[in-house]
Amino acid sequence: MSLENGNGDGGSQVFNPIIALLIREGFLSQQQAEYARRVASRLHMAKPLSDVVRELGYVTDDQMRQTIRRNQGELRIGDLLNGLGYLTDEELNRALALQAKEGRQQKLGDILIQHKFLADEKLTDILALQLGLPVVELAAKEPDPGLLSRGPVEYFEQYRFVPYDMQTDGAVRIAFVDPLDPRSLDAARDYFGKNIVVCITRVSQLDEVLAKRKEELRMGTASDQGRLNIVDIANSIVLAAFKRGASDIHVEPMSDRLRVRFRIDGVMVHFRDYPIGAAASLVSRFKIMCGADIAEKRRHQDGRLIFDHMGVQIDLRMSFYVTVYGEQIVMRLLKSQEELLPMHELGMLPGMLNRFMEEALDAPSGVIMVTGPTGSGKSTTVYSCINYLNRPEVSIITAEDPVEYKVRGIGQCSIMPSIGLTFEETLKHIVRQDPDIVVIGEVRDHFSAVMCIQTALTGHKVLTTFHTEDSIGALVRLLDMDIEPFLVSSTLSCILSQRLVRKVCPHCAVPYQPDLSQLRRLGCTYGDLAGAEFRKGRGCAACRHSGYKGRLAVYEMLIPEVFIRDAVLQRRTTHELREISLEKAGLVSLLEDGITKAAIGMTTLDEVLRTLPRVHKPRPLVELRRVLGV
Repeated sequence: MSLENGNGDGGSQVFNPIIALLIREGFLSQQQAEYARRVASRLHMAKPLSDVVRELGYVTDDQMRQTIRRNQGELRIGDLLNGLGYLTDEELNRALALQAKEGRQQKLGDILIQHKFLADEKLTDILALQLGLPVVELAAKEPDPGLLSRGPVEYFEQYRFVPYDMQTDGAVRIAFVDPLDPRSLDAARDYFGKNIVVCITRVSQLDEVLAKRKEELRMGTASDQGRLNIVDIANSIVLAAFKRGASDIHVEPMSDRLRVRFRIDGVMVHFRDYPIGAAASLVSRFKIMCGADIAEKRRHQDGRLIFDHMGVQIDLRMSFYVTVYGEQIVMRLLKSQEELLPMHELGMLPGMLNRFMEEALDAPSGVIMVTGPTGSGKSTTVYSCINYLNRPEVSIITAEDPVEYKVRGIGQCSIMPSIGLTFEETLKHIVRQDPDIVVIGEVRDHFSAVMCIQTALTGHKVLTTFHTEDSIGALVRLLDMDIEPFLVSSTLSCILSQRLVRKVCPHCAVPYQPDLSQLRRLGCTYGDLAGAEFRKGRGCAACRHSGYKGRLAVYEMLIPEVFIRDAVLQRRTTHELREISLEKAGLVSLLEDGITKAAIGMTTLDEVLRTLPRVHKPRPLVELRRVLGV
């Protein structure tokens, strides 16, 4: 990891993390750092830059330690040791290569000691001095057995810590091998809460304690037999997902372990591994929580609950899926009413937003379709539209499967096929409720498509979602459902296709230039992107070193004007419909909207390439900015 100095200048020098942090903290200037580097390059004996700046009198030992302690969340153990000169660049690269060969299962601190890069005592002393943390001698006094029994040995072994004792104020002292590893810190807080005191211990002493604990469990002499507290584990998984802003939790049994992953900002992120022996109990616990049948293990099941724990309320939708290794659980975390986004926060650029509100939302009737794959944010967009349209003088009624967000002031119906409350039954009755606006959760078949069309023909405004790749695909799929072309062309007022991309972390964003391979995949040249201001996150504690924080919607909006309606009546091909839409209807494709948002620093071209379909060559940025009003 390398941090740029703090001025954000695209041409700035890149120093090792310690020097970069000293510059950012104001203890060292850019000019001083560059001079120190020139001095270091002329020395006969290689010397770390951190030593050179101290010998030149630019920085004191106290300032160095103060900077390291204040920015622990941005440092890794390898960065710290390399920046202070205890590891050369070559040694660090060798150690990282060894770690990569192990699939990153082994901690870097363990590798450094096992392969004799550093002595056990030396590593502990360095961390204690630089981080200002107390050293715990596990050889002198063993950990509290009661605290040790609260978690599985495999868990402590994987995350390289043990609980040591409890202080008078209730805080738990925990001994870490690597107190700079955020995953180890998070794992400890999951079991013992936020009120922990971070300490350091030696690798050899930790291994001895865990080996002894394993032997006690094997012989049956341990005080608690090391049983897992399944209720606490289940609660900690859900709470951790909520705190990290995850949209989904995946609990996956494997041949040798139980893996838990979160979907954060649309990307799967590993959370924890648990012993495989915990799988059956944990599945049963989650089934009990959502009212599923714990005796049924051969069939898939669904469930839903309001998780209420420690003042946190989360709406969870659960799916239990039978696999060869046991039942796999996926939980969707649903947002509450308070989190509904206003229209201007959805991510539409000004030109598209104004047109969408004036020509679609404010129109008296017609069908507005929001399309995209599962997890693309369709429901969020639809509910934001409902929120905008929800006024005392307007009657809104919905048919959803299920109701995801409860909105005050509208009539929402949750489909329940188990009691005969089906989409077909509900849609037959919905127009008898005298609505102005009808929301149909999803067009899923010929019947629901016909109901949308017929409801719009009687003068109502209809909002719905549709699973298609883009806006043109929605037109074609409706025709494939045997909906008459004249009905499609006369009732559709807007098709809004969307995807979600990750936003650049604002805390660590720096300018960058795309490489030729990215431009080639996009079908662009540097000239096409003239005036762009691309940014990417370098990684920091705020974004968990991913470079991204939060998500942003990318849109493609089709307002079927007369040229499009005529083309639909003539059953023109998908390619012809797209060309007409681009030329005559002001269509901006998903790819073009994504490129524009990357060009103003909202996301990255990597995200655009990862997420968005590429069906035609994008237009130059200057033209897209004119159309989108940026």
